[in-house]
Amino acid sequence: MTPATVATVGSRLLWAGFVVGVLVFLALDLGVFHRTLHAEKIRVALAWTAFWIALSLLFNVGVYFWFGPTKALEFLTGYVIEKALSVATLFVFLVIFSTFRVPAALQHRVLFYGVLGALVLRALFIGMGAALIATFHWVLYVFGAFLIYTGAKLLSGSDGEVNPEHNILFRAFKRAVPAVSQYHGSRFWVRENGRYFATPLLVVLIAIESSDVIFAVDSIPAIFGITTDPFIVFTSNVFAILGLRSLYFALAGMMDRFHYLQTALAGVLLFIGAKMIAARWYEVPIGYSLLVVLGLLAGGVLVSLARPKPADTPAP
Repeated sequence: MTPATVATVGSRLLWAGFVVGVLVFLALDLGVFHRTLHAEKIRVALAWTAFWIALSLLFNVGVYFWFGPTKALEFLTGYVIEKALSVATLFVFLVIFSTFRVPAALQHRVLFYGVLGALVLRALFIGMGAALIATFHWVLYVFGAFLIYTGAKLLSGSDGEVNPEHNILFRAFKRAVPAVSQYHGSRFWVRENGRYFATPLLVVLIAIESSDVIFAVDSIPAIFGITTDPFIVFTSNVFAILGLRSLYFALAGMMDRFHYLQTALAGVLLFIGAKMIAARWYEVPIGYSLLVVLGLLAGGVLVSLARPKPADTPAP
């Protein structure tokens, strides 16, 4: 079997080895490094963020030597896009934690299981997307049009304010499952008078998971705009999500400083959507795609730092 053939489909052993490796890292994270509940310090969060990024780049080197430079560029571009889009979810996490006043010591546990659920959801979405594209190639144009629509909404600022109470899945859960109003440590369920009740921690987890479904609808078409290789799509998504928890604690206190990042993300979605629709007539080289994505994101960060957001007027 040639490297190109393996790169297209991925061997069963490669898939199994990658999944097992991810599960081992997650088990070490929760069972060893974060066994006790505590608020994660910014310095520790930055160190973990650097670790996950370094691990992703190391995997990218492996992709280069195993599958060649084209697949390596596809992985790197997909990883950058997914990482940038995942940053948008951090704003939602911040809103959810603030709305439910989640103690800092419990936030890591919620995010751990939120990441675990997100990995399962992304795997299902990627599998369905790959099957659709393999059967109906025109689905790529639908994905492209959807990304352009989403990018235009972000650019116009018409998405409005994020409110977990407006999430349909979250509201359905609250109606169906009885819950108590007090936190009980790290427990998701508590038994009172012979009945089980959901704690606010489980409600927060459901809010995060249901919000991730919405973000996955944007991110999965975006990565398919770079490559249709299921293995590259899945691994780039996984690495982007794995470092999301540490990135949250590293950036939670300074997210407002990157207020132009949403505009940059809108530009990324518009570019990828246009690239997918134009692929019938012109295929944008993957190297140029990576440069455009990096340029847009770097521009959003630099403009945010150069033009700080005006301080809100204090309420009377």
